[in-house]
Amino acid sequence: MIRVAVAGARGRMGSVLVRSISDDEKMNLVAAFDMRDIGEHVSDNVNVSHPDDMDAVLKETSPDVFVDFTNADAAVRNVRIAADNGIKIVVGTTGFTDEQFNEMKSAIIRNKIPAVISPNFSVGVNVFWKLVEYAVRYLSDYHVEIIEMHHSLKKDAPSGTALKAAEIIREHLKSIGRKCELVYGRKGIVGERSHDEIGIHAVRAADIVGEHTTIFASAGERIEITHRAHSREAFAKGTLRAIEWVHKQTKSGIYGMDDVLGF
Repeated sequence: MIRVAVAGARGRMGSVLVRSISDDEKMNLVAAFDMRDIGEHVSDNVNVSHPDDMDAVLKETSPDVFVDFTNADAAVRNVRIAADNGIKIVVGTTGFTDEQFNEMKSAIIRNKIPAVISPNFSVGVNVFWKLVEYAVRYLSDYHVEIIEMHHSLKKDAPSGTALKAAEIIREHLKSIGRKCELVYGRKGIVGERSHDEIGIHAVRAADIVGEHTTIFASAGERIEITHRAHSREAFAKGTLRAIEWVHKQTKSGIYGMDDVLGF
């Protein structure tokens, strides 16, 4: 059995993940952390613990894998505590600054543990990124726009998934000698669209789980690559695969879902 601890256990994603881990015969939820519902029963004999007690709880419960779906500020602290306890890590939190990501990276490298960090654990989204990577090889002279939609409570914009799609495209364009600027929405008299830009647009409304579309457009035609998440179960399934994968790893370092899925 893989012993798992979850931070953000009462959040939208964390709640689904807690149920999925509890229902998985290969896993055992041993600790859950959140700022809300402290002491509330979440699974078997596991109650919600306050993040301030994380170090003590992790030492007491000895999880094999620590999973974080919180926010960027909290995740940096949580990852540092888990890494210092020698626990393998899976991070699905998004919205990190470069400084925050580097702080997590330093803790992971210093403690010589494996960690999977991804802006999206959906298997479908990871295939979506591969399709975008394939398409841009042949459509590098097309205009590119990215539209992402999420629920009204999502705090960061644009989404990590949209940003990764943009980075995949930018890396290819850079490799063929083209500059590329990210433009976040447009307003006013912006002039003609530059060929060396990627437009990124964020929609926040109601209970949209997650939708991402990358548009490649040229005179006379348009190709759209879209992924729609119908529920958070899609993200939970991919996260369980990441938990199983990182639990088997003996080599330290930071990995992504490409590694988990064998791309």
